[in-house]
Amino acid sequence: MKKILALALALTMVFALAAPSAFAADSYTVGICQLVQHPALDAATQGFKDALTKALGDKVSFVEQNASGDSATCAVICNQFVSDDVNLILANATPALLAAQAATNKIPVLGTSVTDYASALDIDDWKGSTGTNISGTSDGVPAKELAGVLNELFPDVKNVGLLYCSGEPNSKFQADEMRPVLEEMGYKVADYTFADSNDVSAVTNNACDDCDVLYIPTDNTAASNAELINNVALSKKIPIVCGEENLCAGCGVATLSISYYDLGTVTGEMAAKILADGADVSTMEIQYAPFAKKFNKTNCDILGITVPETYEAIEAAA
Repeated sequence: MKKILALALALTMVFALAAPSAFAADSYTVGICQLVQHPALDAATQGFKDALTKALGDKVSFVEQNASGDSATCAVICNQFVSDDVNLILANATPALLAAQAATNKIPVLGTSVTDYASALDIDDWKGSTGTNISGTSDGVPAKELAGVLNELFPDVKNVGLLYCSGEPNSKFQADEMRPVLEEMGYKVADYTFADSNDVSAVTNNACDDCDVLYIPTDNTAASNAELINNVALSKKIPIVCGEENLCAGCGVATLSISYYDLGTVTGEMAAKILADGADVSTMEIQYAPFAKKFNKTNCDILGITVPETYEAIEAAA
């Protein structure tokens, strides 16, 4: 009897030790919370899924949810992911990241299309990684480089307006970084902020009336209303320098561009290391994308702007 009990206990211990790793290697469920549908975020999500599928094949499945631009819906989505005990959460855009942060401190969370993690997560002593269950990729471009684009194309203008959504922390962060750089270059700078889509038109009108050039950072509300902003700005002959390519294609004249698909791909590769290799998300440093100078040929032609040969034309969407 003692031998039987000992054998049973030994088998129990073997199964207990083996089961978690065997289960973990069998399948993974990844929850994707995307703030809103627009080309940049869509590309990041697709790059993430493609990279993770390439790494894990049919072992990974995705539960993809879109919050339609509503932060409260992001919270509902992320809380459901936690209830469903997904293996990892992709938070696409800052409000989605904040919702995931509030929902769990255990499930690994990867952000993408997030500009500044220190600002978004309120981390004072930033060292490149969060030290928590969160990591990811940044779509940030250095303010000095972007200001250089504006200065290269519009060296003689006086007034620059910073146009962005006051409800997006990363947009405010970028504006706060850009302001002193532009002022040091000799520009007079003013902020023009909209709370949501309802006042984009009125605020853009005011900014165009007061300024010679506008700068819009990577901003989800602006991206969702790019056509409206473009119609206002072109009618008033005001050029816009943008923080990212898809926004520039919609309403800008020039930008420093990153590929959001490539950004998502890097995020997917990070996810594979976490799920398959057991990488510690808390020590994974935030990853960035390279950038290039690009311009919106249609808007530049309308406004009579000639760009240097170092700029690449943004390709029209298929």
